[in-house]
Amino acid sequence: MAADPVRVIIKTTQGAITLELDAKAAPATVANFLSYVDQSGYDNTIFHRVIEGFMIQGGGHYRDLAESPSGPSLRNEADNGLRNEVGTIAMARMAEIDSATNQFFINVADNRRLDHQGDSCSREEEAAAEVRAERGLFKPKRCKSFGYAVFGRVIDGMSVVKTIEQVATVTQADFFDVPKDPITILSIRRLP
Repeated sequence: MAADPVRVIIKTTQGAITLELDAKAAPATVANFLSYVDQSGYDNTIFHRVIEGFMIQGGGHYRDLAESPSGPSLRNEADNGLRNEVGTIAMARMAEIDSATNQFFINVADNRRLDHQGDSCSREEEAAAEVRAERGLFKPKRCKSFGYAVFGRVIDGMSVVKTIEQVATVTQADFFDVPKDPITILSIRRLP
């Protein structure tokens, strides 16, 4: 018997967004996200990066752009078959394949270039390139084509996502595309 889908509600200063998480396709990613949810780790963070026609990103910074606490990085599950389509939620990360922690984004467009590509370098190839770089041989190839792990989708509140997508943005310090008027994530909670 299949488990009931996990649903969460993101309450923001612009309204509510309800997500359905796919623990079957992305078990580690969903467990990681829910660990932050269950510890109120997303409370009072912001959507700190908003790019019209691309995505809205949040969960990792407060209004003053200070980082919110995060745990260890997560194994990237981008090769799970889910695609970065309009209304899906995925983990944000740095260039390293397995560098995601607490930041996530909601796609406002079909972002196929963020999907896992079959010709991506492997974790082993990335590690070997890092070793070569440490020895000064050459800069490592980054595995950008490994993709970004999708782990759920918006089932209600896409109009709120679209409202956030349309806000005016500015550059603040080293941050680009920051909403001029902060969009606060008041809370993220599981739904019964």
